[in-house]
Amino acid sequence: MDNEKHRDILLRIADNLLDKDVEAIKFLYLKEIGDGHLERIKTPIELIQTLERRTLLGIDNYDAFVNVLIRIGRIDLANHFSKTSNSPVSSTKFSAKKDISEICTALKSFYLTNYGKICEVQPPLKLPANVDLMHKFVDLCMVDAVNTQTDAVFSVEREEFLKKQLRYTPIPYSEIFRKEKSVTLISGIAGIGKTWLLRKCLLDWSNGLIWENVKLVFYLECRRLNLCQNIGNINELVNFFYKEIINDFDINIHPALFIIDGLDEFKYLNELINYSSSCNYPILNALTEIQKYKYVVAGRVYAIDKYQSISTEHCDKINIQIMGFNESGINNYLENNVLEEKKDVVKATLKESAIAKSMSSVPFYLSSMCKIISNSKNLCKSSFLTMTDLYANIFLYFLQKHIIKNNELIYQLMENNSNKKYILNICKIAYQLFIENRVIFSKEDIQTFIIDNFDRNEENFFGFIERIETNLGYLYQFAHLTIMEFCASVYAYNCLSSEEIITNEKLKSCLSMICGLTNKNQNSLLKFLVNLNPLKETCEESLSLFFIFDLDITLILITFIYSLNVFMKVNHHLLMK
Repeated sequence: MDNEKHRDILLRIADNLLDKDVEAIKFLYLKEIGDGHLERIKTPIELIQTLERRTLLGIDNYDAFVNVLIRIGRIDLANHFSKTSNSPVSSTKFSAKKDISEICTALKSFYLTNYGKICEVQPPLKLPANVDLMHKFVDLCMVDAVNTQTDAVFSVEREEFLKKQLRYTPIPYSEIFRKEKSVTLISGIAGIGKTWLLRKCLLDWSNGLIWENVKLVFYLECRRLNLCQNIGNINELVNFFYKEIINDFDINIHPALFIIDGLDEFKYLNELINYSSSCNYPILNALTEIQKYKYVVAGRVYAIDKYQSISTEHCDKINIQIMGFNESGINNYLENNVLEEKKDVVKATLKESAIAKSMSSVPFYLSSMCKIISNSKNLCKSSFLTMTDLYANIFLYFLQKHIIKNNELIYQLMENNSNKKYILNICKIAYQLFIENRVIFSKEDIQTFIIDNFDRNEENFFGFIERIETNLGYLYQFAHLTIMEFCASVYAYNCLSSEEIITNEKLKSCLSMICGLTNKNQNSLLKFLVNLNPLKETCEESLSLFFIFDLDITLILITFIYSLNVFMKVNHHLLMK
């Protein structure tokens, strides 16, 4: 191919690149281009010209650029580039097809290899850093979510509602997943075990225990779908996430099942609920196309409740809610993950604190509390007095064990002004990304928050932030969404006015945490997190007034407290069964 024809192809591709594509390509070519020049590139044509000058888009390396286009989700352009260039390598790449049995076997092998264990937020106390899903998941309790939601809507008296809640009967795992439902909706609070459940399903399908008639199962995380807004159909979607397995295979004519994890983390959830064929985000077309197949969707209760409005046409549907560990599950966790000499003190603390006892049914909180209790020299009885106390303990445990990594007690750590600045900075990062709904982010997204070189200080952020490898290279996320929300709440309390907090729609899910930070109990660790910004006066008095006089916000708080009480009582009943 001559230079003129090659350049014509590149110019056509530049004409079809979106701003989002330019940013993604810049990210992938970051090391070759260099930071300084990269920041000045704004337009597609400028990007193409720069890559040409750097000999990254020469005739001899067009195949590498095809792979870049595939990785950013522009398979349409990759196909055009490959066909027009008449590349022997590219044509082989795009024509090599696998049959359905090969892909089925490859998917099962992939899931068994990669999803047999799942990382906890913190390493267990005496086991490796991964949890064996085949032995841990089965203790989760699941109930019929349709009944819970119906009762919540039509019950007037709280007492009567609680009586109905206590009559809910757990549904066995086998009853839910051995039957091949067209639609399975799974709801639950943060940390309750939704991802554990979905990955256990992947393993069971791979072992031939469920969904026996389904040849293809694809697992998609919404936080990663946020990065693929330009992918417009399911073939492009699965080829993007499973390109080494699928290899441009057309799945339209084969029985497939899609698993979508973390619906509440999907950036375009409202647009999906109110879908229109003229939408600005092609990814919504792909997700709408998935609804023609069998699919499983999991997310927080409010997100699944919204999603039900677009799945009403399916009569073959099951809607479940995860209630967490039952008593057997809690006991098994303590037995397998807590050192023998610490078991008595852990059990005693979980029994004495109402919050600790109720939240121990949630895997994320149980794991965190076990580590905090086991590592504390003298745990105060008020450590888990409120949910915000629990969040604060988890946050400061992260700081102590994963960031500072010394034997200083919390009060000693917080006497150091540099530690306070670090906390406020990590909370600022969380806040900024949280209100922009960027659960997964790039190095460039957080570079502006870091004074020194990020590469030199990257390790200092691990613990709160973890690095993941994706088709777009290395990206970052907070270790748990609850940690991100709490950090955002701490920043809001310390740096925003009460008016800014109340009027910020994105902070609604954090209001209970922010309000909880007004706790004046001197025995609470919260006191170390509410005076991080010396330039701002406390907002607790005005916040309290807003909660008293603003009816909508008051109702939000009442609803949260009421829901938490219901959740605690239901789980208390299930634990006693």
